[in-house]
Amino acid sequence: MSSEMTSPLTPMTPPTAADAPLLTLTEKAVEKVKYFASQMPESAGKPLRVFVQGGGCSGFQYGFTFDDKHENDTEFAQGEVHVVVDPQSAMYLKGASVDYLEDFRGAGFSVTNPNATGGCGCGKSFNA
Repeated sequence: MSSEMTSPLTPMTPPTAADAPLLTLTEKAVEKVKYFASQMPESAGKPLRVFVQGGGCSGFQYGFTFDDKHENDTEFAQGEVHVVVDPQSAMYLKGASVDYLEDFRGAGFSVTNPNATGGCGCGKSFNA
C-alpha cells in the first residue's frame, strides 16, 4: 500500500452561457481586425468596438471602430483581439458571430445574429 496522499477527483463543469463571450469573431475576422489595426496608427492600444445603431434599410445597422473602453462596456478577448460592446448594443448582439467576407459583392464584416428578426438585401442592416 502506498503512503502517497490522493485527492478526490473534482468533476469538470461544462462552460455555461454566462461563461461564453457576448459575441464571437471568426479566425478570418480576427486576422482582418489585426491587419486593420496594423495599418491605422490611431488604433494603437485600442480595442475593437462592435456596436448597433439606428439606421440602414431595416432599422438597425452594425458598426465597427477602434475605441477606448468606456464605463459599463463588456470587454473580452477573441484570439489576439480585444473587443468592447456597450450595454445597449449588447442587447442586440448576444450570441452573434462576426466574420469577414470577400466575394463578388465586395468585402467587409458580416454579422450572423440570432436576435435579428429580419434584414435587407444589402446584409448591412437588420430589425429586431
